[in-house]
Amino acid sequence: MSNDALDRAIQTVVGRCLAVRPGENVLVIADPRSRQLGEAMRDVAARLGADAVLALMDERENDGTEPPPPIAGALLGADAFLAPTTRSLSHTRARKAASDAGVRGATLPGVTADMLARVMDVDFDALRARTQAITELLDRADDAHISCPNGSDLTLDLSGRRGVPDFGDITAPGAFGNLPAGEGFIAPRTGSGRLAATSLAPLGISPEPVLVTVEDGHLTSAEGPLGPEFIARLQAHGPLGTNIAELGVGTNDAATLTGNVLEDEKILGTIHVAFGASAGIGGTVSVPIHLDVVVLEPTLDVGGTRVLDAGRWVL
Repeated sequence: MSNDALDRAIQTVVGRCLAVRPGENVLVIADPRSRQLGEAMRDVAARLGADAVLALMDERENDGTEPPPPIAGALLGADAFLAPTTRSLSHTRARKAASDAGVRGATLPGVTADMLARVMDVDFDALRARTQAITELLDRADDAHISCPNGSDLTLDLSGRRGVPDFGDITAPGAFGNLPAGEGFIAPRTGSGRLAATSLAPLGISPEPVLVTVEDGHLTSAEGPLGPEFIARLQAHGPLGTNIAELGVGTNDAATLTGNVLEDEKILGTIHVAFGASAGIGGTVSVPIHLDVVVLEPTLDVGGTRVLDAGRWVL
């Protein structure tokens, strides 16, 4: 990876995806491990004429753990924000409050310089078309079914829930996204069945698929090398921690399997399911954790329409 490739990616994040303008108040949130990327993003925003601030906080315990109150307050005072933090702030009350107040912004949890340079180098028009197609289908459908060669067989109730697109356009007031971009997602109402997961946040790639069981909308068991630790992290937050929170469909053909769920969940031809908090994406559960699992080579039917056939995009 060259410095030029990384600089182009950061320019795309700040100048295209977020469309930072002169005179705007821009907040960049980082922690010790992501400080260097945070500084680079702040510098680019400043070069575009923004009054840009870097806020450094301690690393959070889990994805979905709230930031400290001064960060939450700063979010509300910004015009736009970027959060290249080690743990995700996407599903926090602080992020949701800022979005509801009209602050636009993006989270980049666990992002690395290499990932940013590779996965942001994508045909954004094709990415947008795929993402809008799956989001519109999720919007209309009442159910979805997932299967795969490793034993996945999960049915989800999507009735009354709205699909959410994430294709990198975060230019409107209150717009929110995850970068690198590339998924359409929804908060299921409930679901039952099994998933064979290969990548588990924040634990990485399992040497063999972890068989995850969902009953009446809650994770009840996780069998495999990383399974016990994964379910223990969720159960530490009580019954709400095991809530089925998200179905997502990857749409980015530049993403590859790395063990970092920020990239893995964007891979074209994969699906991911998350547990824990869903209130920030159209569900009702607010809890300080949100962990995803990624399924490879899935077959996905949404409302009777085939979207993926053994990992091949057919929509």
